[in-house]
Amino acid sequence: MIICISGLSGSGKTTVGKKLAEKLGYALVCPTFKDLAEKEGISLMEFQKKAENDPEIDRKFDRLLKEMATGNCVVTTWLGPWILDADCRIKVFCPDGIRAERLAKRDGITTEDAIKHIRARDDGNRRRYKKIYDIDIDDEGIFDAVLNSGENDPDKLVEMIVKILRD
Repeated sequence: MIICISGLSGSGKTTVGKKLAEKLGYALVCPTFKDLAEKEGISLMEFQKKAENDPEIDRKFDRLLKEMATGNCVVTTWLGPWILDADCRIKVFCPDGIRAERLAKRDGITTEDAIKHIRARDDGNRRRYKKIYDIDIDDEGIFDAVLNSGENDPDKLVEMIVKILRD
């Protein structure tokens, strides 16, 4: 079974995905652009700008994702629900202010800088995914559930997802 968890930066998708994979005994598939940027020795935003001018970067990432997402796994990427033949698709969201606080704490930056970062990253990804794939990441129609991580802690979200899987 392939379970995809999507969400914007700081939404909690990776935290929830890790906990869900652990609970189910599934593999966690969590490749990120941040990892690729680090390998190239550039910042995430520099790498994203590079991807805006080279669609092959996204396509290569997606091929890698498809190779990695086999068997019983939980996938935590922005486009997993659209790219993979998933058995369950979950979107995790929360208000921008909470996302910014999480990002600031995680990355050791100010909340104001985190707000600027998430807005720039979200907008850039929206444009890029629309241009490359004709995917609207704000369209929630493909998801089996849309869950609020601003109102529910990760353990509660995992409980909710397990119930969805059982039903």
